[in-house]
Amino acid sequence: MATRAEAVLLLHGLWMNSVAMLYLSLALDDAGFAAESLDYHSMRGTLPEHVVALADRVAGTAAETVHLVAHSLGGIVALDYLQGARDSRIGRVVLLGAPVGGSQTARAFADQPGGEWMLGRSTDIWRSGNRAQLDATACVGAIAGSSPFGLGSMFMDVPEPSDGVVTVEETRLPGLSDHLVLPVSHSGMLISQEVARQTAAFLRNGRFER
Repeated sequence: MATRAEAVLLLHGLWMNSVAMLYLSLALDDAGFAAESLDYHSMRGTLPEHVVALADRVAGTAAETVHLVAHSLGGIVALDYLQGARDSRIGRVVLLGAPVGGSQTARAFADQPGGEWMLGRSTDIWRSGNRAQLDATACVGAIAGSSPFGLGSMFMDVPEPSDGVVTVEETRLPGLSDHLVLPVSHSGMLISQEVARQTAAFLRNGRFER
């Protein structure tokens, strides 16, 4: 459990687990944060179930401030959590390649033979069409990738610029405190030194460095 004044809770994306967030976790530890990762059942669980798991983990984190860093589907979970009765200790939030404006790729994948089986119960999230909302108290920054190398190209022509799965436009949301585009792919951003550096900068200052 975290013991420093500022903790960071990391959320992985679809088909992943906490191991995917290891590089970022170590980098944020080196930057002075107490980083932890949440494992949740991205395919078997529903969005409300993911939010409950996140809320329970935040409540059990021993720190004065709890920041969130969330990749892809994890970003949808984080934003849904923020819209509810979030813990008063929540600080800043960084979304990494999170399709907060919907995912063309996921919808196209769901329409492929076996697609719904592969997406599991997350299919409803992608097809709902609901867009996350931010209130004025949330300090949320988003990092998008512009290197189009990912699974999305197997199912559709992903409009550029994109990270190969999520378009840059799909990462934009009214009310964001800051938005940054970096030359990384959807999965590559999880092992990017620059993404880690910019994430730490936002958690400290509420802005990315330019």
